[in-house]
Amino acid sequence: MLFRRQSIKKAFPYSFAMNPFERLLVFFHRKPLADLRDRGPLRVMFVITSMPVGGAETLLVELVRRLDRSRFLPELCCLKDLGPLGERLALEIPAHHGLLRRKTDVSVLWRLAGLMRRQRIDAVVTVGGGDKMFWGRLAARLAGMPVIASALHSTGWPDSVQFANRLLAPITDAFIAVAEPHGRYLAAHEGCTAAKIRVVPNGVDVERFRARPPSETLRQEFDLAAGAPVVGIVAALRPEKNHSLFLRAAVRVRRAIPDARFLIVGDGPQRRELETLAQSLSISDAVRFLGTRNDVPEVLSLVDVLALCSHMEANPVSILEAMAAEKPVVATRVGSVDKAVQDGRTGCLVRPGSEEELAGRLIELLRDRVRAAAFGRAGRQHVLEHASISRTVAGYEDLLEGIYRQKTAVRAGKTPSFPIGAATSDGAGLGWKHAAR
Repeated sequence: MLFRRQSIKKAFPYSFAMNPFERLLVFFHRKPLADLRDRGPLRVMFVITSMPVGGAETLLVELVRRLDRSRFLPELCCLKDLGPLGERLALEIPAHHGLLRRKTDVSVLWRLAGLMRRQRIDAVVTVGGGDKMFWGRLAARLAGMPVIASALHSTGWPDSVQFANRLLAPITDAFIAVAEPHGRYLAAHEGCTAAKIRVVPNGVDVERFRARPPSETLRQEFDLAAGAPVVGIVAALRPEKNHSLFLRAAVRVRRAIPDARFLIVGDGPQRRELETLAQSLSISDAVRFLGTRNDVPEVLSLVDVLALCSHMEANPVSILEAMAAEKPVVATRVGSVDKAVQDGRTGCLVRPGSEEELAGRLIELLRDRVRAAAFGRAGRQHVLEHASISRTVAGYEDLLEGIYRQKTAVRAGKTPSFPIGAATSDGAGLGWKHAAR
């Protein structure tokens, strides 16, 4: 039998008088929710492992900064350390870290649930798969959070949804995909309930990322000759990003265009290995490993063509940034990449792992500046229409408020406009919908 909080308090006026079962009833008790019109902003906690410089983390920073503060009060929770981007956000919003002391630390559940209750959180969004997806959702359920969502940004590792996380699908209100093909992938391969999938496309700041004159300061810093053709890649130095393909293609490009140069923006565990590979391929003099940069828009001003070589992707932010800056993109045809890079219109698509195709398309665009410029203009137009950060923010805002309204109706004993977790069909046989149009 389920008791209301008041009846429990009358029977057991002090917690020490309660047995463990009765304490759980109080802890799990779901009090009525105040209508959005009768309360202050929703308190939203984003749960992530850490905040290194990466696509998903950068997008989270942009999202948090732009949430309407009259409707949402965001907080950040890094289960481990804050990381460089987390430290930046900690200057702007409440940021918590150090809750997960080791991988097998199950007590993180109680620490995290207690934190959510103390902070009076209304909505929890886990970012990525693994530990944060598991502990974040379980703690949110334990703490009685009305809104529980999981945002996933990749196909497969590092966002693969393992068995333990699949078990928590029933307590999850929404699985947030970054593109329609990504949503289909989550339903077909990651055990995410199709009816709970919501598509909120990734977006970028179209004012920060725009066409601009080449930075002469950076040209000198990178030791680039004026007029030298430049190919860039912006991605963490991890195996799935396949930088080795980029370097091997660079060998072919340099044979055809000897003065071509190659900029690698990003850092990660493979850096030393990739630097060694560049030396063994005898192209280290033409390659610049730039590490993590806070001035990516300025770096892109020097790039003629951006490459993406990944084995797997969902909707990578780096290509959207390049397109917003009017740079043509040559990318592997993986994940949802073809939704942004439209072959022959905004760039070129190549088979994953094809060194010959990648090099061939890069050479074509480096030689045909008119075509490259046309691709760049079309790419920016695509981003303006479909992938601005304002659309992403609106998608999250509408989604979180929508779920909260549904929960408010249910707890008040009313019938919501449609069942929690339900969605209209997109005509493709799966039950998700866009959170924002």
